[in-house]
Amino acid sequence: MARAHQAAEDGQRNEEAARVFSSEGAFDPPASRTALAAHRGPVLLLAGAVDLAAPPGLVARFAELSPRATLVVQPGAGHYPWLDDAEAFTATVAAFLAGSDGA
Repeated sequence: MARAHQAAEDGQRNEEAARVFSSEGAFDPPASRTALAAHRGPVLLLAGAVDLAAPPGLVARFAELSPRATLVVQPGAGHYPWLDDAEAFTATVAAFLAGSDGA
């Protein structure tokens, strides 16, 4: 299912938006770190345990940037955890939302 999902992405890609997204000056890491540190709302970062594109160790580093971040690693999941185990993904997100004042 994850392979079919990834294969279908090619027809859904907006090339113009992709060029702008990754263009020179599009990212300002110091400003992003400052904004994340100042954000006081709850943040959920959910990593797939076998995700090669965004491995749990990298996602953990992002979690360190926000004071109220929660990192959850979904066992057996790759880059599309909602496809790999929809029930686990849904339960994780629902539990986070239930405990985060409806954020």
